[in-house]
Amino acid sequence: MNQATPTQGKNTLLEEYVGELGPSPAELAAALGPRRSGPAASEAPRAAMMDSGLASPNLEMVMRIPVTVKIVLGSTTMPVASLVKLGRGAVIPLDRRVGEPVDVVVNGRVVARGEVVVVDEATSRFGISLTEVVGPSAGDRAAG
Repeated sequence: MNQATPTQGKNTLLEEYVGELGPSPAELAAALGPRRSGPAASEAPRAAMMDSGLASPNLEMVMRIPVTVKIVLGSTTMPVASLVKLGRGAVIPLDRRVGEPVDVVVNGRVVARGEVVVVDEATSRFGISLTEVVGPSAGDRAAG
């Protein structure tokens, strides 16, 4: 397992996922409001949208919504009879191998993959270092 590394200079997970969604120019224009002239007009539209000073009140409200983030190490399928026989010390084999990326699932959807890292050895805390941001599925794009 690797030590956690700072992500300075990288896009955040949200920025990468929004980039994958690719909002249309009309959606960006509606979110940003009337066009302004001067230095502020040359800013990148997505960066301006993410800047809380330029975001609409609705977007700020959306950014405060809590979501459930789960890290999935793997899974397996077993009959109930095997499940009830499990006891302390039992090992349940998963469908992933050591070293394979884990899934980062937000509200039931895989949004990224990463590797498990040690965040703090003193407190035995682990974290995830993101290695890939997963774009929306075809169904997600059609719904949006």
